[in-house]
Amino acid sequence: MKVMIVGMVLGMVMIGMANGQYYSFCRMPSDGMAACKPSVSGDNPVDPSTDCCSAIAKADLKCFCRYKDSGLLSIYGVDPNKCMELPVKCKVVDSFHC
Repeated sequence: MKVMIVGMVLGMVMIGMANGQYYSFCRMPSDGMAACKPSVSGDNPVDPSTDCCSAIAKADLKCFCRYKDSGLLSIYGVDPNKCMELPVKCKVVDSFHC
């Protein structure tokens, strides 16, 4: 769920960066969302970077859960399932479920 939200945030950040703006979504800043995008999109996602994990550690995971089933993530090329894996991959939590 958090991963989905992270994806949504990433999408919003990408739009904001294109417009020269800085966004924060569920306490995750746009640069953190951008750092996580390679880990939640495409056919061959990469392991989350230090910057991505730092942003995940500061994010409000419960906030992300509110957006997990919204369908907005796919619009930005973000795989919600990959997003849900980030908190565990980053070792922020032992398991994550909304």
